[in-house]
Amino acid sequence: MGFLDDAKEVAETAGRKAGDAWEDTADRIGDKVDEMKADANLKKAEAEKDSVEQRNELKEKLRGDE
Repeated sequence: MGFLDDAKEVAETAGRKAGDAWEDTADRIGDKVDEMKADANLKKAEAEKDSVEQRNELKEKLRGDE
């Protein structure tokens, strides 16, 4: 009876560890996706800022505000 109980406990522990590993991996992937989205949003915002600055510079030149 002891051997079967030990085997059952080992199997349950292995199952828990596998489940924990899967959750950790899923969390890491989610974190990386969030990081990539944030980087993309930052690049988009920087590009928009640069575009607005260039547009404003052009308007100033056309008005003779230099």
